[in-house]
Amino acid sequence: MSAPAVENPFAGQGSVLLDIGDDVGAVVVVVPSGMEGVEVEIRPDGQDGWSTGHVHHPHVAVVNRPVAGGELPSLVFPEVREGRYGLYLKETAVRRLTLTVAGGRVTSAEWPR
Repeated sequence: MSAPAVENPFAGQGSVLLDIGDDVGAVVVVVPSGMEGVEVEIRPDGQDGWSTGHVHHPHVAVVNRPVAGGELPSLVFPEVREGRYGLYLKETAVRRLTLTVAGGRVTSAEWPR
């Protein structure tokens, strides 16, 4: 038997390339320490519930990113079409944060404590 495939074993290692412009922005969220490895989904307004159906929502993991003087736990969605979105812990129905993404800009926020 072979080992299960890891979705992306190199995710979160190194810099993040933001692909923004026109109607595409990016999202950067600072999170509390201790959330490293937690996966977060971004869903457009109107897709608040979580279902076990075949709906795929983009998700990223919280990573400790290097900053001056240490590390900062954060999550980055590098390419998000402008609009209103909710952030959720992966495969849950409780909205944790609401954001409005503008094209050509980085939307930044802090995860609620």
